Amino acid sequence: MELRLANVTKRYGTGAAVDGIDLTFASGRTTALLGPSGCGKSTVLRLLVALVSPDAGEITIDGRPLAAEDIEALRRRVGYVIQDGGLFPHLTAAENVTLMARHLRWDPARAAKRLDELAALTRFPTDALARYPNELSGGQVQRVAIMRALLLDPEMLLLDEPLSALDPLVRTELRDDLRAIFRSFAKTVIVVTHDVGEAAHLADVVVLMRAGRVVQQGPMATLASAPADPFVTAFLATGNGGLAAAAETRR
Repeated sequence: MELRLANVTKRYGTGAAVDGIDLTFASGRTTALLGPSGCGKSTVLRLLVALVSPDAGEITIDGRPLAAEDIEALRRRVGYVIQDGGLFPHLTAAENVTLMARHLRWDPARAAKRLDELAALTRFPTDALARYPNELSGGQVQRVAIMRALLLDPEMLLLDEPLSALDPLVRTELRDDLRAIFRSFAKTVIVVTHDVGEAAHLADVVVLMRAGRVVQQGPMATLASAPADPFVTAFLATGNGGLAAAAETRR
């Protein structure tokens, strides 16, 4: 599944959250949308799942313009993990994960099998599936959110700051698990983050944004060795420790 934004602009009031950007998300690759708060990276995700509409430009899926009648089908092809998980507090972990299975009237045995597969994939403890979100750790909440996003075996997975609310140890563990998950299936993955080391560790391609525009895109090694703008150098310097650790891990 390939998604493309062509000269896309999205405005809120008089300001442009996304300002005439061109981006292609290639099938089967992991892309990190990197940049400071307010640079437009989360807006890009919302545009891709049609939660908001562009004020200008065009969004295409596999070369075909996205139309209103395609939106429901698109959302079933895309898994979306929002910040802090977004779990329903009145449902158990298992019920959160299998919500769409019940909506689509899956056979209970099929839903239970898929739940077991996802728990194994995300290394989620099966004895915690009966717990409610307020009984789970932060890392467990994010694992449930990831399982829920993967339930329908989507072609594309979008994650908006999936690690931002976690303490450092849990963050490192889940980051490593996410990288393993991404490598275990041939899906298009887009991760929004403001963390340089996280982007380097998870992504094949990094898109660095500022003020709604793309400053530079490519492998993290290219951004580090051949920055297109002084901002690239300055921003990457904020995460030198994480960048070095990620480079060592990828060797």
